[in-house]
Amino acid sequence: MTQKSDQCLSEWIDREALAEAMIPLIGQLYRNNNVVSSIYGRSLINRSVISILKAHRFARHRLANDAELAVQDTFPLLKVMSELKLGAASVDLGRMASKFKAEGNGRSVEQFVREEMAAVVGQQGVKASKGTDVVLYGFGRIGRLLARILIEKTGGGDGLRLRAIVVRKGADNDLVKRASLLRRDSVHGPFDGTITIDEANNTITANGNLIQVIYAKDPKEVDYTQYGIQNALLVDNTGVWRDAEGLGQHLACPGIDRVVLTAPGKGELKNIVHGINHGEISADDKIISAASCTTNAIVPVLKAVNDKFGILNGHVETVHSYTNDQNLIDNFHKGDRRGRSAPLNMVITETGAATAAAKALPVLKGKLTGNAIRVPTPNVSMAILNLNLEKASTREEMNEYLRHMALHSDLHKQIDFVQSLEVVSTDFVGSRHAGVVDAEATICNDNRVVLYVWYDNEFGYSCQVVRVMEDMAGVNPPAFPR
Repeated sequence: MTQKSDQCLSEWIDREALAEAMIPLIGQLYRNNNVVSSIYGRSLINRSVISILKAHRFARHRLANDAELAVQDTFPLLKVMSELKLGAASVDLGRMASKFKAEGNGRSVEQFVREEMAAVVGQQGVKASKGTDVVLYGFGRIGRLLARILIEKTGGGDGLRLRAIVVRKGADNDLVKRASLLRRDSVHGPFDGTITIDEANNTITANGNLIQVIYAKDPKEVDYTQYGIQNALLVDNTGVWRDAEGLGQHLACPGIDRVVLTAPGKGELKNIVHGINHGEISADDKIISAASCTTNAIVPVLKAVNDKFGILNGHVETVHSYTNDQNLIDNFHKGDRRGRSAPLNMVITETGAATAAAKALPVLKGKLTGNAIRVPTPNVSMAILNLNLEKASTREEMNEYLRHMALHSDLHKQIDFVQSLEVVSTDFVGSRHAGVVDAEATICNDNRVVLYVWYDNEFGYSCQVVRVMEDMAGVNPPAFPR
């Protein structure tokens, strides 16, 4: 027993040492090459030894037979990458290691990495840009999470660069309060880094990012060029304007080139769900919508299911955390039922997600209905997809197919997969995927299937918005493995 105990500790120490050796390599690749490393969607940038080891352990949910991803498998890949003078890239080390095991065919690690990443080998510094300026119009729940993600992804400054936020001044100490809300979050925890403010110049500096705070009551009041902001991508988080005419006010402001709306767009606006129809974004698109959190959660799973089994029709029921639109205690609200206390009630309300899904995936037009129930939790929601299929399936076949889609398909950043009888909503706080299929809850009966999809309706959605922004700005680096 003592021998086994000593062996377990020795193996853990060895893994710790390798994870510790990975940290400077990850950092150098990020800052010098703009290479972002992750393991099955879990970012490795600025992570601790324990976080890196947990990411490896977490990978067992993605691999067959509960296999574990060993740090001994990923470290050699990372070591070779650090020596190849890579250009900008997004690299999933978990998927790279899995592909090397399956398709290495006798090649050395160096040969495999060189061939797999040939498009960016030796491209360090090539086509480097000054990045794209970003303005956040509104600084609520989504705005602040977008800020955190953009700051985290700054790298060498060649991608999206957060330059300003626009808000209405709420108090004399408004800047202090805005910075405090960025620094502290009751759901997502503290900001990972340092924040300082300059009240004389109305700026917040977060991890070296100088962010101008602009006070304005109307888009027409702002000339962004006076702050050195040019050809910026503006993200409207307010939800006040949702059509081309209203959002077009931003384009009339000097310094703004394009606009992204973080809500379902109205009229002819393109509603983009990244991973599904982001290829429709063209150079001529000046305003687009990133759809809603629920639409982003359900459409990738619906597409995956429709591609293999065909969807005849179905119903989407959203069990959604309460939002700022609801009241803390009973009070007047223009919406039905929403005036009742959010922390004390389940509240039936409407959702446009079923209709919006057809905008991103036209094959679903007229096939889905939808409704929503707001529940007394602050974050993480669930979509229940009750579908009638053209082709019958079994629970085992459906789950294995969706696990494969989460691991190997082009939708691996959108669809996550978990197989545990113990997970609950708080386990998905901070998920970077659009939705997470709960395999243990799957129900199949001939051609009828019921799927349960968790989603962090704040952070997961914000990650999808950033992916849309990167495509719109043309700063989305190539992803590996291919």
